[in-house]
Amino acid sequence: MSLPRCSLLWARLPAGRQAGHRAAVCSALRAHFAPFPGALGRVPAVAAASSSTSGGSKAPNTSLFVPLTVKPQGPSADGDVGAELTRPLDKNEVKKNLDKFYKRKEIQKLAADYGLDARLFHQAFISFRNYILQSQSLDVDIHIVLNDICFSAAHVDDIFPFFLRHAKQIFPVLECKDDLRKISDLRIPPNWYPDARAMRRKIIFHSGPTNSGKTHHAIQKYLSAKSGVYCGPLKLLAHEIFEKSNTAGVPCDLVTGEERVTVEPDGKQAAHVACTVEMCSVTTPYEVAVIDEIQMIKDPARGWAWTRALLGLCAQEVHLCGESAAIDLVTELMYTTGEEVEVRTYNRLTPISVLDHALESLDNLQPGDCIVCFSKNDIYSVSRQIEIRGLESAVIYGSLPPGTKLAQAKKFNDPDDPCKILVATDAIGMGLNLSIKRIIFYSLIKPSINEKGEKEMEPITTSQALQIAGRAGRFSSKFKEGEVTTMTREDLNLLKEILNRPVELIKAAGLHPTADQIEMFAYHLPDTTLSNLIDIFVDFSQVDGQYFVCNLDDFKFSAELIQHIPLSLRVRYVFCTAPINKKQPFVCSSLLQFARQFSRNEPLTFAWLRRYIKWPLLSPKNIKDLMDLEAVHDVLDLYLWLSYRFLDMFPDASLIRDLQKELDGIIQEGVHNITKLIKISESHKLLHLENLPAGSQSHLSSTLKNQARRKRATKTPGLKAAEPHSPEAGDKSLASRLVQQGLLTPDMLKQLEKEWLTQQTEPGSYSKGTRRKKKEPDTD
Repeated sequence: MSLPRCSLLWARLPAGRQAGHRAAVCSALRAHFAPFPGALGRVPAVAAASSSTSGGSKAPNTSLFVPLTVKPQGPSADGDVGAELTRPLDKNEVKKNLDKFYKRKEIQKLAADYGLDARLFHQAFISFRNYILQSQSLDVDIHIVLNDICFSAAHVDDIFPFFLRHAKQIFPVLECKDDLRKISDLRIPPNWYPDARAMRRKIIFHSGPTNSGKTHHAIQKYLSAKSGVYCGPLKLLAHEIFEKSNTAGVPCDLVTGEERVTVEPDGKQAAHVACTVEMCSVTTPYEVAVIDEIQMIKDPARGWAWTRALLGLCAQEVHLCGESAAIDLVTELMYTTGEEVEVRTYNRLTPISVLDHALESLDNLQPGDCIVCFSKNDIYSVSRQIEIRGLESAVIYGSLPPGTKLAQAKKFNDPDDPCKILVATDAIGMGLNLSIKRIIFYSLIKPSINEKGEKEMEPITTSQALQIAGRAGRFSSKFKEGEVTTMTREDLNLLKEILNRPVELIKAAGLHPTADQIEMFAYHLPDTTLSNLIDIFVDFSQVDGQYFVCNLDDFKFSAELIQHIPLSLRVRYVFCTAPINKKQPFVCSSLLQFARQFSRNEPLTFAWLRRYIKWPLLSPKNIKDLMDLEAVHDVLDLYLWLSYRFLDMFPDASLIRDLQKELDGIIQEGVHNITKLIKISESHKLLHLENLPAGSQSHLSSTLKNQARRKRATKTPGLKAAEPHSPEAGDKSLASRLVQQGLLTPDMLKQLEKEWLTQQTEPGSYSKGTRRKKKEPDTD
């Protein structure tokens, strides 16, 4: 649009309105036409590159950009100034011109330069067109341009500044991509901890297998120091060091997500503290720090906590305990901080051997045996089979409260107790001192979650096998030599193969966005949901090769769960970091209920929570009751966790802790009688246990290995893979997939086989090689 044209439009203003509208029209035209120097009638040949291509950064994943809604304008209080300056718009003509604008290749290219790829361009155009056609009045600048285009006095390209303005309204991320990239730049994590960088720390890596005394040596340094912090992966381990320290006459506080215990009578903090790794302070100075199980720095969900402790603890000496697989990575990370790593290597204190024979039958169990299962159903099934044989067993699995785990461990360790067999999951891998002579792997297949948050069914890793097997024949137990075997012969060969593999080196450490980073993100994207903010943050984030961004699916799950509840961003972030088991519906609904009460500014009192969980609770009568009680225990844990972040809204932590201890006793009673609960559950058809014959689990292992071989065969040139419709190949592949996903059990497979064979013998059935007769055209 030329200056003469603007002069002509101003001249058309009615005398009484010239002064009032001239400034507004002038500023509006200047504001939107300024980015495009020269005449607006054509798209500039070379557009300024947008921030999306600046600095050589990777292109963002635009599928994460959720468009905001921009409502059409209603009638203006000042009247339709644009219509008064020109004339009312013909919406049909406007629509035709907008469609021409959309189809122009030059416009699409210019939009791409400003960060609008094909997907965003299409979404922005649909929103822009709806806005133009549905608004009862438009801003004067765009009204004039659209009118001129309709009368061929301007070019459709002149719409672009207004389109871009609208696109930035519905996709605010386009306006601030450079700022977002700076906020999510995670490439130099050591710089996040200036207090630690200001001191010269001594890093000592205690490397060795399970039961090598590496942690013992680090703890001795901790106890002899003037001040110290122990960072462990589990509450049980923090409790153990807390008790050991105070027993040794070294006053020590306890800090976990759900608990704070100070030992000084005046409430003053002790010089020593035992904590879970997530709870360690990176601003308090210590003489000695101990970080246990440092190899968990690679954990897809929790690795960030070990990274934070390693880089951020302000201690003169930092003692790391863990597998040798982490040495190289730790050395590389410390090189970036200018700190050297001293490695101290330890050998196992007692011998351990892999037996040449499998257990094969539960009749061959001996005192001190521990059967390791990777599912609750297997735990229940094995416990029931042991009870049928007149033996007593202790049971330990991950979702049991810490008090119950300790009670079961004490029962198993007690030489005067008739319980001589332990049935457990890999929860025994750390945190419990157990007097085990022989570890028996019931199965070698374990469900796991990969870095993408996907469930996988794979044989256990060498690291996992060593961690579990190492529990046999511990130095402090009555068994001075450990033994390891499997339930079945087939699995024994696989176990030996796994244990003989070298442990895979750890290549990267986990990171997690902080509340401050998310808050700065939200400042730029105020109308974006927290879950979407996290997605965009991870997509924009840049990390060095030594780091990875931890899986945030649990965080996003909680964010989506409470999204509709009005909370400040900081409070919402805290609620989303609360550790919950998303497989427990009652725990999830409790997080929702707690957030709702919080948003109403209604304190969650002891009386309110008693009513909510329907206290008092009865002893469990079956396995379902026991699982329900475990869920209630998790809800009380959630209350305690939140009570230390929001003291005023969760005021009755001490009363809830007493309630939780009482509940722990009820659960202990249920677990003590677990075989009775299993029997009742079976009789009422509440529990479907697989009465697994010997070899069924190993069949699954071999099936998985056969699957892997078939996959390799399909990738190897010159080898012909099994035909996709071959009955043998097809059955194995499908069956193993369904068993992996928990959709089929071996018993169900047998029943399906019987039904299928029955159908083959029935009249009208067809077998391989026959085809169904085609229906005649006139049949139904």
